[in-house]
Amino acid sequence: MTTTPKPRTAKAKKSAKPNKTKALKIDVRSADITGIDTPALVVNLFRGVKKPGGATGAVDKALGGIITQLIKDGEIKGSVGETTLIHTLGKIKPKRVLVAGLGPQDKVDVQVVRRVSAEVVRFLRRKGISSAATIAHGAGVGGLDPKLSGQAIAEGTHLGLYKFGTYLTKNGDTTNEFEKLTVVELDKTRAKAIDAGVKLGCTLARASITARDMVNEPANHMTPSRMAEAAQKVAGEQGLKIEIFGNAEMKKMGMGAFMGVAQGTDEPAKLIVMRYDGDPDNPENNLGLIGKGITFDTGGISLKPPGGMEAMKGDMAGGAAVIAAMEIIGQTRPKINVLAVIAATENMPGASAQRPGDVVRAMNGKTIEVINTDAEGRLVLADALCYAREQGITRLVDVATLTGAMVTTLGKACTGVMGNDDKLVQQTIEAGKKTGEKFWELPLFDEYKDLIKSDVADMKNSGGRQAGSISAALLLAEFVDGAAWVHLDIAGTSTSDKVSGYLVKGATGVPVRTLAQLASDLAADSDYQGVPKKPRGKSKTKQRSVP
Repeated sequence: MTTTPKPRTAKAKKSAKPNKTKALKIDVRSADITGIDTPALVVNLFRGVKKPGGATGAVDKALGGIITQLIKDGEIKGSVGETTLIHTLGKIKPKRVLVAGLGPQDKVDVQVVRRVSAEVVRFLRRKGISSAATIAHGAGVGGLDPKLSGQAIAEGTHLGLYKFGTYLTKNGDTTNEFEKLTVVELDKTRAKAIDAGVKLGCTLARASITARDMVNEPANHMTPSRMAEAAQKVAGEQGLKIEIFGNAEMKKMGMGAFMGVAQGTDEPAKLIVMRYDGDPDNPENNLGLIGKGITFDTGGISLKPPGGMEAMKGDMAGGAAVIAAMEIIGQTRPKINVLAVIAATENMPGASAQRPGDVVRAMNGKTIEVINTDAEGRLVLADALCYAREQGITRLVDVATLTGAMVTTLGKACTGVMGNDDKLVQQTIEAGKKTGEKFWELPLFDEYKDLIKSDVADMKNSGGRQAGSISAALLLAEFVDGAAWVHLDIAGTSTSDKVSGYLVKGATGVPVRTLAQLASDLAADSDYQGVPKKPRGKSKTKQRSVP
């Protein structure tokens, strides 16, 4: 066993002065909302309601009908995302009441609750308010399950407040950090269900933040070695098995496609393998999560244009999502065996970098002509998929910021899905509906295979501009060896260029929660309840030698 080499910029990391903020706390309390002593109480209103009822109605009555009057005056409409702050002037214990619009009652779902929760706490943070109480949005006449409401509130709050300020030595934002949210529900049975949802929602959101942090890190800090350390940390905390293979081992395993990409950089490549044995007596009950971990993508010899190249630090978002999904899986403990494989390297135009025209041989023996060294993600994934199949995995989901063509096709609204198994594709899409992460399936017709035919090898790594996302997926299909397989191209959805609901500018954490939800949905035994449990023990880490 050897220690992980220090990244070449270890000295630079010491100069950064991370901004320390208190961890957000969300709890549930069974009490009368008008008697809560809090800086702000959050209630809600459906669009079109003239006189509020339920908890909002109780607050309105205690305040002498001020909410009803503001509705009549047209100041409060109940539109989704609308926020109206009312100072109570001592009439009730809460110092302020914030009325949050939920939109039409028949359109309220968990995604609305996530969005509203995020926008509410950001509003309060801007006002310098560090704690608040809220009712469970949608869990009354809205008809939402109390547990799902609690989960959505927790997810929206954590994700909506997210900021990446690690390298800011001075913070110009003088407002307080938002530190505590209390969900208030008078009925104790409903409060218990909400509490279970809050706990799960916090687990899911914190893992998504793990992925966001990794993707937002600059590439001189989030190297393949650092990515391996991040995986080790998750494994250690959740009691997962982990192996980290270096260049020498990967060469011995015949991972020529992966090593071809890695040969242009001085940074050692890493094959990160994480294992969760949720159903050890049934090894066939399994799922493989495969992540692209290109920690910086220059394009190699086929160099990218300089404009916007700094964003290529996020080309490891697929790998980050897989690591973060394992964080959730390690806590929620579904009854299924999950293998995570992350192929991490830089793609650099060094003196030893692979060239257009080179031919590489993947782990399964198939050869690939390298037409474009910027089509590197499919090369590293090819060997990662082969490795997963060698380990006996029969259901595979790979995640990658694979093609710019996907951004052209679907923009940033949803993730592209392709696969060879209709059932697994639909299960993935359905998992996304539960998490609020959108997916859209593209076809893999045989006619598209002509795009990656090569005269000198079994295939070529780029089919050109036509159907670029589809031809890239078809190359990956050559390495799944009969397994049920789904490919998720998150090139558009891995980052956001604006604040919207629970998404903030920068990394999104897509599709961390969907991958974990899929593992839950696929779990063989119906006794899985989705409530976080304590890890079973310390991880078993095996660090392979690195040349």
